[in-house]
Amino acid sequence: MAQEIELGLDTFGDIQAGPDGQPLSHAQVIRNVVDEGVLADQSGVFCIGLGEHHRPDFAISSPEALLAAIGARTTQIRLVSSVTVLSSDDPVRVFERFSTVNAASNGRAEVILGRGSFTESFPLFGYDLSDYEILFDNKLDLFAALLKNEPVTWRGQTRPPLIDQRVFPTIESGTLKTWIGVGGSPQSVVRAAHYDLPLMLAIIGGDPNRFRPYVDLYHRAFAQLGRPVREIGVHSHGYVAETDEKARNELWPDYKKMRDRIGAERGWPPMTRAEFDSEIERGSLYAGSPETVARRIATTAKTLGISRFQMKYSAGALSHEKIMRCIELYGREVIPRVRDLLAR
Repeated sequence: MAQEIELGLDTFGDIQAGPDGQPLSHAQVIRNVVDEGVLADQSGVFCIGLGEHHRPDFAISSPEALLAAIGARTTQIRLVSSVTVLSSDDPVRVFERFSTVNAASNGRAEVILGRGSFTESFPLFGYDLSDYEILFDNKLDLFAALLKNEPVTWRGQTRPPLIDQRVFPTIESGTLKTWIGVGGSPQSVVRAAHYDLPLMLAIIGGDPNRFRPYVDLYHRAFAQLGRPVREIGVHSHGYVAETDEKARNELWPDYKKMRDRIGAERGWPPMTRAEFDSEIERGSLYAGSPETVARRIATTAKTLGISRFQMKYSAGALSHEKIMRCIELYGREVIPRVRDLLAR
């Protein structure tokens, strides 16, 4: 039986370079992201995921507003946050905003909730990083209650209680699909199972197979709870061009600058070309020709048993023109190849 998989794309709205090599404005990048989402829809991509950040190198701070703009110009593509930093937001407002996007798009909205690997939002919105764990625990508990789409009575440590509180707009049919984003915490894996939510693994480096223990833990947790296991997805970086050589040569300069800039904040050494090539060949960077990228995705899908793969296609200053070609190749050539490989 063929393994079913949903294939999507992600972006954080990385600040792109214009034709003159200078950085585009945040406003122009946001307009470009809308066009990228429209092309993804036209190219048969299942979902577009937008990640929340509050720093100068990424333009997207309000994924749901931008998803609504994409939704207004598309008809099929699912509209996903990748991720929403729930710890520094209000669960009720998050639910209301995504419920609104869901209504406007005829049921296409999804939210991936995470604690955030970048922490700029905590001081920006008045939260103490020492409360990192309790904030997410409490807010996820409330959000899970809201997903029932009925009046909520809830009490926690991070906000005033709610008593028989209704929240609007309600979900018209079904539920608001909600994932838990996990970067490497076993506790987060178990938490996703506890709340009966799908799991999105952020695999941004190294052999994807090293995440197999998290997949096994997720399955064991559901077995102990006596419930059927939910979906598992993977988010990883990638880039598609006509040939392997072209993909590597186009991606390398901007990917290195992005990786070194973030790495410097985290104490990582600068990336070498050998490390870059190794990450493509044996790690979690899905860069190359459509055939190469499809083969790598299919291998990861089989190894981890996932039902969704979301490739982050933006990489630092990588130009909008290159990104648009990458999106088209991903939708029209990579996706059919992956499905063919998984059907064998």
